[in-house]
This record gives sequence, C-alpha cells and structure tokens, in this order.
Amino acid sequence: MLLDYATTLKEPEDLSINPMGKVPAICHGDIVVTETAAICAYLADIFTNAGLAPAPGSPLRGPYYRWLFFTAGPVEAAVSNQALGFVVPEGCERMIGYGTYEQTLDVLEDAVSQGEYLWGDMFSAADIYTGSYLGFAMQTGGIEKRSAFGAY
Repeated sequence: MLLDYATTLKEPEDLSINPMGKVPAICHGDIVVTETAAICAYLADIFTNAGLAPAPGSPLRGPYYRWLFFTAGPVEAAVSNQALGFVVPEGCERMIGYGTYEQTLDVLEDAVSQGEYLWGDMFSAADIYTGSYLGFAMQTGGIEKRSAFGAY
C-alpha cells in the first residue's frame, strides 16, 4: 500500500497510531511505538536474541544509546536545517542541540571511522539506524557524501 504524507497518513485511523501522521510507526500487541530510533531501540530490547543491543546494565549500553540518539537528534536536526537553508547565527551554537552542521557531520564522520561498527565489535540497532539514515540522506542529496560515510 502506498501512503501519502499529505493525505492518506492523515486519516483518523492513522492519526490514532501516530498523531503526527507520519511513518514509521509500529503496533506490537497493544504497544504503539513511533519515531525510527525509538522503534529500533524497542525492537532490539524486545527481541534480545537478535543481539542488536548490549544487555541492560552493560557498560556498552551508554555508547549504544549515544550513537543511536546522536543520529536521531543532532544529525537529523542539522541536516534538516541545512536543507532548509537555516544557518545557526555565529555565537548561538550553544543554543541549538547540534552546534553547527559542519561540527555535527565531523563528529559523525569520526564515529563511523573508528571501526566496522559504531561501538565495540558488535553490529547493533544504532548501526541499523545510522547506516540507513546516512544511505538515504546521501542518496537524496540531504547530506554531503564523505568517503567515511560511504565506507560505513
């Protein structure tokens, strides 16, 4: 089924799942989860046998969350603002969650250059989210192509 953001996703049934009228959204039993990073984290926690997240209490849980939500927060905001032509005024970088577009991409580039995965030696939901975001954003021109992003 093809869904259109401006029309079909605004039907009452869809808005009851996600009041923002957007995808993705999942219904797992009576639990509704929206927002891509939240869905990735939720599924990794529910399906622990898939090994897509460090165990609760593991010291690797912090870095896992860090990179999963760095992409969902600062990276997405910086890329969206860049696409809209918004530039953070000089001296106001501390007022916005990502500082500057360039700084955010530099931090992400450094993170994906450290190894095969974002943290440790384990593929995780953070890699799923970050990799898919980078792939889509580079394909659509929303983010500049950097060799580290392509290699990751």
